[in-house]
Amino acid sequence: METTTINTSAVRSAALKNGIIWGAISIVLFLVIYYIAPELMGSWIGSTITFLVGIGLAVFFCLDLRKHAGGYWNFSQALLNIFIMFLVSTALSYFFTIIFSKYIEPEYAIKMKETMMSSVESTYKSVGLDAAKLDEEMSKMSTELDKTLNPNFSQIIVGFGISATLYFIGALIFAAIFKKERPIFFKTEE
Repeated sequence: METTTINTSAVRSAALKNGIIWGAISIVLFLVIYYIAPELMGSWIGSTITFLVGIGLAVFFCLDLRKHAGGYWNFSQALLNIFIMFLVSTALSYFFTIIFSKYIEPEYAIKMKETMMSSVESTYKSVGLDAAKLDEEMSKMSTELDKTLNPNFSQIIVGFGISATLYFIGALIFAAIFKKERPIFFKTEE
């Protein structure tokens, strides 16, 4: 029986590269939706498109990482490398969005707030929420959206920490799906 180990540095560099590519694709998708189809911003259609593209990229890049690992990796190897890839991708798109809304396109936050407030208000009205309760809920939502769309430094750090935690949970799921243990009696041709 012959045992082989994965080339950790090659897989790690592939995870970093894939994370950067995935982050860049996410940024391009965000910009395309914002400038070409702004009506999709904050809508369920735009969110669904972004989600499906994200899942597709996650599957593609996880399979690519496993290929760089020689086709076999255990759960912990898969988890670490998938999480690195997810974290790099998330960091790029998260911090780009903040920089975009603060410095490049300051009206982005205003547009998003208006879109989300309008959508929630119409939902509340459709379920028959009375006017006093509607005003109270809309006021709360306005305050929360201001924090979300114009975060201060500590809110940025907390927001990224929450995102990283959620992506770690996603990495756990993807590692469980994409791990592939080497067979016990693995023969290599000599």
